[in-house]
Amino acid sequence: MDGAVAHWQMITRDPEALARFYEAAFGWSFSADNGLGYRTAATGGLDGGVWPAPPGAPEMVQLFIEVADIDAALVRIEALGGKLLMPRQVLPDGDVMALAQDPLGRPFGLMTPAAKD
Repeated sequence: MDGAVAHWQMITRDPEALARFYEAAFGWSFSADNGLGYRTAATGGLDGGVWPAPPGAPEMVQLFIEVADIDAALVRIEALGGKLLMPRQVLPDGDVMALAQDPLGRPFGLMTPAAKD
């Protein structure tokens, strides 16, 4: 669905402790069984994940918005005063993603899921 929030991730200095907290508090389940070792979170609602923060980076929650064409979305974002943070990348599972920033400085992700057979 173009423009829908499709995924979220928490960026944290201690992914293991954060996963343990949400698992105990809300019963979420976590798995790192993927090509990047990314901790996916099954919440019973909109699923997400946990990623380690780079040194010195702030902790945050980041939304990923699904778009049909990441390149076209990035052109639109920049025309509206946003900024490209990380160019389009194809992940090991075939999903495509990029990172951008809105005009007020909030980072967010764009994603196009891999085609399902």
